[in-house]
Amino acid sequence: MSLFWRIFALNAVVLGSATALLLWAPVTVSVPVVLTEAVILVAGLVVMLVANAALLRIGLAPLDRLTRLMATVDLLRPGQRLPEGGRGETAELVRTFNAMLERLEHERATSSARALFAQEAERRRIAQELHDEVGQSMTAILLALERAAGEADEPLRGELRQTQEITRGSLDEVRRLVRRLRPGALEDLGLISALTSLTSEFAAHVGLRVVRRFDTGLPAFDHETELVLYRVAQEALTNVARHAEAGHVEVSLHHTDNAVVLAVVDDGHGTGVAREGAGIRGMRERALLIGAALDVTSQPQSGTTVRLTVPLPRKQP
Repeated sequence: MSLFWRIFALNAVVLGSATALLLWAPVTVSVPVVLTEAVILVAGLVVMLVANAALLRIGLAPLDRLTRLMATVDLLRPGQRLPEGGRGETAELVRTFNAMLERLEHERATSSARALFAQEAERRRIAQELHDEVGQSMTAILLALERAAGEADEPLRGELRQTQEITRGSLDEVRRLVRRLRPGALEDLGLISALTSLTSEFAAHVGLRVVRRFDTGLPAFDHETELVLYRVAQEALTNVARHAEAGHVEVSLHHTDNAVVLAVVDDGHGTGVAREGAGIRGMRERALLIGAALDVTSQPQSGTTVRLTVPLPRKQP
């Protein structure tokens, strides 16, 4: 039954019941209307309105659920669907909306993958240029300053030494940027070594105490999964340095029977509500690339936890 005929039938039932009562009930209407008759008429009208409203609420309930889901759906949290059942226009609308969500989630994942792959390629290009062009030029400047300082007299020698230290510090910063843009340890030594290098550099640069807890015997990952795990850990640590005001952070990587879990936990001030900024949404987009689930929880004065759960492929029997 279509939605139109369903609503028409509900109203017909209510109006038919009222007509039957007027025909067969021993109730008449006087002119002028007496108080008892007015009370009966008003009560009957109220009963009709309540019954009509209840029946319409039942009939339109699927549309209400659809409206609430449309207002809250987030393509970065896939899998939100309405239960499908029955026939008619409302059921067809629910099925069409679920199919639309499926298509949008697939298109969002595909476009995000292209964007993130392009981003990684651009990171590698910039890192290569920084290493080959800027790094080599600054190294040449350091050597020239070293020769000039060895031949100069005071106080020029002191100024050249000072300039040399500033240049050396800038070169170290360029190298640090290159490592952030292109994690060479990840490509050469694997995920655990890359995370160890990342956390060590973070602790030295930011001044926070970092505890690492990595399980042994972790399964082997493809390069894309390792890159997602590394970038999520990197972004989570960046958020700790920028927003948490923490003194301690723990980075762990452990595995269960069917998943590998990366967790970054800090003891900062927390917010009570995890704010979905660009960094967190970027982590969610990366998680979608490998079918992982990202969970961010933040408690007031108890810090923030970022947890990435990567499902392991099922073993073939």
